[in-house]
Amino acid sequence: MRGVNLKHERIASVLAREIRSGRVGHGDQLPGEIELAKRFAVSRNTVRSALAVLTEDGLITTRTGKGSFVLFDGRPLDDRLGWTHALAEQGVETQVRVLRLALVQDARLADRLAMESPDFVVIERLRVIVGGAAISIERSRIPALGHLRELPSRGLLDDSITASLSQAGIHLDHGRQRLRGRPLDAEEAALLDRPVGTWFLHTRRTSWTADDRFAEQVDSLLDPLHFELSLNYNGTSR
Repeated sequence: MRGVNLKHERIASVLAREIRSGRVGHGDQLPGEIELAKRFAVSRNTVRSALAVLTEDGLITTRTGKGSFVLFDGRPLDDRLGWTHALAEQGVETQVRVLRLALVQDARLADRLAMESPDFVVIERLRVIVGGAAISIERSRIPALGHLRELPSRGLLDDSITASLSQAGIHLDHGRQRLRGRPLDAEEAALLDRPVGTWFLHTRRTSWTADDRFAEQVDSLLDPLHFELSLNYNGTSR
């Protein structure tokens, strides 16, 4: 095991702290390679390696001929309209790749949700920052009802689960969400291009319609550099 970090890792750590603290804000341009090289008394190659680490961590994006810009803003996201909309509102452009779209049977989930049919449509997606790192894996299960049953052959409406549910007359109204941290397994780490064992946020959100029909259950693995949980509470009892 290496006892000390390499120069570029130390520089990346300093810049990352400045970004996460808000000292360098979302959308701000970082100093150029020459200026950073002077600041840290290192070569431009070392600076490039440090910037590559920040890019891999999803903190910055580098635009050819323009420089490096901060992606991370530290603000909470409102996911009621989906992560794509929530991230876009914060100025983070993402792309989503569908990993799996299939009809499955899950008797245990159907029993837990008191559903008559064990049939679900499963949608697994990988979310990537444009020009940057993968930041989430999202695994959804929705009821295989009506036109939703045909999604594996037709595809999602506008690449959106929310839009596909709405088209089927299913509108998310209320639900519950649980969160914990856990390490990535080998398959997840490969998809996200992270070391095995990297800690991600794991959320499970179950949603129902206004008349208490099951709408969706989604398990998400979220990069904590880009997602956070915000809780509101009332009262003083403990």
